[in-house]
Amino acid sequence: MSPKVVVPHFSVISGAQVSRVLTGNETRTIKLVEEAYRAHGDGGTVNPPSYFLSFPDRTSSRIIALPASVGGSVRVDGIKWISSFPENIKSGIPRASAVLVLNDYDTGYPFACLESSIISAARTAASAALATDWLTRERVKPRRLGFVGAGLIARHIHTYLVAAGWDFEEVGVYDLSAENAAAFRSYLAAGEASVRVSVRQDAEDLVRSSDLVVFATVAAQPHVRDPRWFAHNPLVLNVSLRDLAPEVLLESANVLDDVEHCLKAGTSPHLTEQLTGSRDFVDGTLADVMAGSVRVPADRPVVFSPFGLGVLDLAVGKSVYDRVRADGDLRVVEDFFHELDRYGVPGHTGGPSS
Repeated sequence: MSPKVVVPHFSVISGAQVSRVLTGNETRTIKLVEEAYRAHGDGGTVNPPSYFLSFPDRTSSRIIALPASVGGSVRVDGIKWISSFPENIKSGIPRASAVLVLNDYDTGYPFACLESSIISAARTAASAALATDWLTRERVKPRRLGFVGAGLIARHIHTYLVAAGWDFEEVGVYDLSAENAAAFRSYLAAGEASVRVSVRQDAEDLVRSSDLVVFATVAAQPHVRDPRWFAHNPLVLNVSLRDLAPEVLLESANVLDDVEHCLKAGTSPHLTEQLTGSRDFVDGTLADVMAGSVRVPADRPVVFSPFGLGVLDLAVGKSVYDRVRADGDLRVVEDFFHELDRYGVPGHTGGPSS
């Protein structure tokens, strides 16, 4: 007789609950992201291509679906549905909003919907902090940090770098909006009184004066084209993916989070592949670096281009769910699954089998 299969309860987890779980636990989130990268590198995940919903009447906006599955001890399937509407900023609300749906590993039933803009920002920042660690282990440690783009992602990356133990002498900021740059500078200065924080006059000034450069913008196409800006061999976190022209990548060592995912959708690596007709400029993935199969050079700029893998969102989201559940704070929608009998007899729900 086959074991009884229980349909899980369906729960909704708010952004406030997500924030309570993740805030102050940045090092744990970095560890979760590292484990997810290793599992992905070892073939323990499924991460199909993302789907982009674009709009002919709103060309700057899009909504992206990121389906994924993580095996091992995580055991969860799901999908992130994240929108990017840059025009929101003019109205004083964030550009991105998102939900994450978790599906039971055994039955396929969705068992939770989580507010996911915070999860997305956290896994992005954790990925950046993790890359900074691994990509500088055989290089001079960066002491001067620079941000091109002064939004929410930049703030999260700074938080995670500090939580990971990075101690910078200087932090520079550049943003097309002088108001945003000034606000981010004030935020940074308030949190690090002993660190020199300055607003730079342009992107070139920012890049040339930084050992660790973070691109976190909404740029739709490359605007940084001169490889000479990077002659001092910085580590570049190409988080927004479209700021750098192929000329810069061709003079750099290039580490991606996933080759197939990064080489699409008009990203800097994708444009470089189109220009050269080859992937020879790609040195490997972050998982390759962690496994020791790729060495990071000390005599060239190093560019980390993370497309953003759905498996990272699932790993972080499942951890948030487990914490909220353990604390007894799940908000269950009792009658979400109504007809569970083939012949119309209302069924009952149990709990997640994973």
